[in-house]
Amino acid sequence: MDSVKIKAFVQKYTMVLVLVLVMLFFTWGTQGKILFPQNITNLISQNAYVFVLATGMLLCILTGGNIDLSVGSVVCFVGAVGGVLMEKMGLPVAAAVILMLLLGAVIGAWQAFWIAFLRIPPFITTLSGMLVFRGLSNIVLGGQTLPIKSETFTVLFGGGANCYVPDFLGGGEGLNRVAVAVGAIACVIYILVTIRGHLNRRKKGYEVGNVAAMYIKMIIICAAVMFVSVKLAQYKGIPTALVWVMIVVLVYGYITSKTTVGRYFYAVGGNEKATKLSGINTDMVYFIAYTNMGFLAALAGMLTIARMTSAQPTYGQNYEMDAIGSCFIGGASAYGGIGTVPGVIIGALLMGIINQGMSIMGTDQNMQKVVKGLVLLAAVIFDVVSKKKSN
Repeated sequence: MDSVKIKAFVQKYTMVLVLVLVMLFFTWGTQGKILFPQNITNLISQNAYVFVLATGMLLCILTGGNIDLSVGSVVCFVGAVGGVLMEKMGLPVAAAVILMLLLGAVIGAWQAFWIAFLRIPPFITTLSGMLVFRGLSNIVLGGQTLPIKSETFTVLFGGGANCYVPDFLGGGEGLNRVAVAVGAIACVIYILVTIRGHLNRRKKGYEVGNVAAMYIKMIIICAAVMFVSVKLAQYKGIPTALVWVMIVVLVYGYITSKTTVGRYFYAVGGNEKATKLSGINTDMVYFIAYTNMGFLAALAGMLTIARMTSAQPTYGQNYEMDAIGSCFIGGASAYGGIGTVPGVIIGALLMGIINQGMSIMGTDQNMQKVVKGLVLLAAVIFDVVSKKKSN
């Protein structure tokens, strides 16, 4: 019985265990440099776009293993248009941000229409979009780099030297009190929500599982949160890019796990015909998934041009691969219907740690691509093999 429980535990938390092992390996390989406060901050800031795009990509994959190949080009195009609106047309930052988000949603809706209602395969539709919006990005920017000079925009979306949440608690030199306080508050909220959920399930007569395991899990998660919070506090505090990432993760984590609409994505990916017969408009589920992907690609575009403080026609290349890889590595099924937002974030973190760890160790860029490709293949093989065994 114990061996069965251990096997179930390993299967459930495989990628978490892999993440820990990879982190330990690179801690050893970099002599601890990967855990420096600045490197922890860079890991978050440099991969903010991956967290956002992967969350949106998850909804597409849930509908049946479908992917959106156009997100990198949409990131570039929205960033290019936003740069022109702010720097050449003098539009206020607020107006430019709203228009960029609307543009992303419209692009997503355009592609979603062909996918959802005319049933053009997502691969073909988004491959077309990848080419179209990459070309339009070059046209809008004239093939040139456009500097983003708006300090308000860059600070708000994680660019420049001051892109951190102000320490209004008056922390001294070397320790940002806001970062520590936010970490502590997040832990308290998590503990209260977890215990409340446990008590509600027990009150209703549901199976609650091992209480000791629940408390151990809470301790580990809170320890990880506080570790990251202290590391951020030792550098400059919470990057504004992390604020946007947390908003996306919390909102979409709630939608996918607690709402009826969120469950529709899983239902369509699990069995579309049965879902349609039950009265659910499956076409609209596809439409929402790809429209939302365009919306989040716009947000990722803003995070990208803010971090780079410029718009370039080359931005966004291979972003779709990072997002897709994070989803599959994080436990999303290649067949659809399986996957969670926390799992996707773990997948994105794993990819980010591998990138940063190999960079610090001086590994060749080409070898980094080889390793990332093998990690992605291993994740998909694990998904396919585990599904065959369960059947």
